[in-house]
Amino acid sequence: MRIDLTDTTASKVNKALVQGRRAIGTPAVGMVLTMVIVTDEENAYDSIKAAEEASHEHPSRTLVVIKRHARNPRDRHNSHLDAEVRVGSEAGTGETVVLRMYGEVAEHADSVVLPLLLPDAPVVVWWPVDAPDNPAKDPLGALAQRRITDLYAVENPMETLRKRQRTYAPGDTDLAWTRLTLWRSMLAAALDQARAEVTSATVEAEADNPAAELLARWLEARLGVTVDRVVSDGPVVTAVRLGTAGGEIVIDRPEGPLATLSLPGQPSRSLALKVRSTAELIAEELRRLDADEMYAIALRGEATEETPVHV
Repeated sequence: MRIDLTDTTASKVNKALVQGRRAIGTPAVGMVLTMVIVTDEENAYDSIKAAEEASHEHPSRTLVVIKRHARNPRDRHNSHLDAEVRVGSEAGTGETVVLRMYGEVAEHADSVVLPLLLPDAPVVVWWPVDAPDNPAKDPLGALAQRRITDLYAVENPMETLRKRQRTYAPGDTDLAWTRLTLWRSMLAAALDQARAEVTSATVEAEADNPAAELLARWLEARLGVTVDRVVSDGPVVTAVRLGTAGGEIVIDRPEGPLATLSLPGQPSRSLALKVRSTAELIAEELRRLDADEMYAIALRGEATEETPVHV
């Protein structure tokens, strides 16, 4: 079911949600969180689709904030809110509200979003593009327990990575880090099997890949060695090499969904190491909403005594 509202208010949007649920006989009590997506028109479709797919694992209310920029001075004073309410099969297993904000309303998006949050439920804010320099200080980010950005969506990922390092607050995370989960798990398993001290390390990836830089920093904190960064043809991270006294531990994925694991004194074997979809990454992030300590360590490139190192 879809309900369109023009020049509306948050109160009327809430009434439309109740109306839609009653019409299809679906209660709101089954939803476990509110997902706020802050995006533009160009990226709205893909972002909504990813959130709806993730909602099959995490039923949620999805609020999509689209700030429409005025084309002329007259439009800047034409402040209003349009909304599109989707419930039932139109919104995965939860409900979706697309909020298009015009004029001054766009400057106070948090005041529109706040009345629409599920009561007593966690809030996650995701910026698919154009994330603020300091997500925790952003008015919408301040409402959330989890703030998700994506270094893959910026023009200068390395410069932005340095900003994320300076402004990190508990609850921040980035999809560039989430893309490394399978790599980190396999590296940890390989080290458990090899049981050898690592004396050198190399990460091979395409140039200026933020996930590769985070992986290198995590390895430096995890292993206490300097990690060499080597540029490859990609895509993304293509190999990790760990030097030991007995030989190299290598995970090599030049392309495709399969990687090759090589351990000293053992035959090589294939591993599934695919590039995951955005929906899969979002679903993973929603499984835990506490502070991502490993992401904080990767940003700093060092572990602290207060934060033990683990995968």
